[in-house]
Amino acid sequence: MDADSPQGRWERRTEVPLAIASLVYIAAYAVRVLAHGLAGVWQDLCLAVLACAWALFVVDYAVRWRLSGRRLGFVRSHMLDTVVLVLPLLRPLRVVRLYEAVQRRHGRPRLALHARVIIYAGLSTVLLGFAGALAVYQQEHAAPDATMRTFGDAVWWTCATLSTVGYGDITPVTPVGRLIAAGMMACGLALLGAVTGSFSSWLLQVFAYEGEERPPES
Repeated sequence: MDADSPQGRWERRTEVPLAIASLVYIAAYAVRVLAHGLAGVWQDLCLAVLACAWALFVVDYAVRWRLSGRRLGFVRSHMLDTVVLVLPLLRPLRVVRLYEAVQRRHGRPRLALHARVIIYAGLSTVLLGFAGALAVYQQEHAAPDATMRTFGDAVWWTCATLSTVGYGDITPVTPVGRLIAAGMMACGLALLGAVTGSFSSWLLQVFAYEGEERPPES
């Protein structure tokens, strides 16, 4: 996509506000899920914040779709954005792109590819893990026969799931909770594979460089 096109200019202008809206969304959702003792008016306020943030996401998607002029082609090439629009809890992953935007605006060189992959995967894991822990806790903590009674249990389960360890001491029992678990497992495998592959590639490049720099044996 051309950076000087209408779509490119729109994305440059909205990336920071939308990243902030993403953080506000996850914060409001966390308060709504964790603060059980909040009065009804505060719960309603959190719900209103969630609705307003989601409305901003919808407007952004619609404007980019309209400016692209590609219709179905835009949807096919922006599948992640489409999924995030349907599942707005994944929206905080957009914050990961904020680093790249800030670097570009200040004219600073970007990190090497391997470093960017590792940093982005790490940030994505933290944000996805927190959102997933909130979502699964909301579904599980009040379910009959649930083993996930506290948010601490949800965080422990999330760590075990994303790291693909899977201790099995805490397991979802509701259909929605198990659906979230399946998504977390898939994301954990993808993130772990990205970091492992990037780190291995970096090591190979380092060893190859050292081999080239080493003087020939006499």
